[in-house]
Amino acid sequence: MTGGLLMSGAIAALLTTALPAQHPSPVFDDPPTDKIVIDVATVNGSGCPQGTAAVAVSPDNTAFTVTYSDYLAQAGGTSDPTAFRKNCQLNLVVHVPQGFSYAIASADYRGFASLQQGASGTQRASYYFQGSPSTAIRNHPLSGPYNDDWQATDETDWAQLVWAPCGVLRNFNINTELRVSAGTSAPGKVSFMTMDSTDGDISTVYHLAWKECPAS
Repeated sequence: MTGGLLMSGAIAALLTTALPAQHPSPVFDDPPTDKIVIDVATVNGSGCPQGTAAVAVSPDNTAFTVTYSDYLAQAGGTSDPTAFRKNCQLNLVVHVPQGFSYAIASADYRGFASLQQGASGTQRASYYFQGSPSTAIRNHPLSGPYNDDWQATDETDWAQLVWAPCGVLRNFNINTELRVSAGTSAPGKVSFMTMDSTDGDISTVYHLAWKECPAS
C-alpha cells in the first residue's frame, strides 16, 4: 500500500501504561473537524502481502479501520510449517490538527476460527510510538474444539490513556499477529484462524480519544 492518504477525520494512538502528565488538559468527546494527512510509511508482514491491506478513517472522526484480504494462519495436516504464524506491521505517520493530541481508547478485532480438539489459536496485538521505550501487548487465546466467529477487544481506562506528544511528529506502529498450534489434535486435521469479516475482508477498528494540547 502506498502512503499519502488525505482524509477528513482523526486517527490515533496507544494502549500501554500511563506516563506522567506534564500539564492537565481537557479531554473532548467530539474530535476536531480539521483535515489530517495519514502517510502510510510501511505495511508489511506475512499476513498483509502488498495490496491486501487498506486504512480508512470514519466519517465521524471517532475511529479508523484497517482492512485485510489475506490474513490466515493454520497448522496441522499438510499445512506449510511456516503457516502457523502470520503477522502485519503497520507504520503510520499521522499529521494531527494543530493544538490536539490523540490516543487509542480501544481496538476491536474479529475473525473466524476452526480449531480441532487439542488445537489452540491466539490473536495478539502490540502498540507503540516511534522512540517509545515501552510497548503494550494484548493476547486473546482460543482453544479447540472451536468452529465459529470470534471477536476480541483491547480496552484502556481513560486515566491510563497514553497520548501522542504535543507538537512532535512520531510514527505510530501497530503489529498484529495470529498463531495456531496443532497441539494434540488428530494427525491430518487442519486448524486455522483468520481475522475475517462476513464479506471476506478483515476489519480491525481502532476507537479514538482526543484532547487539547496545553498552550505553549
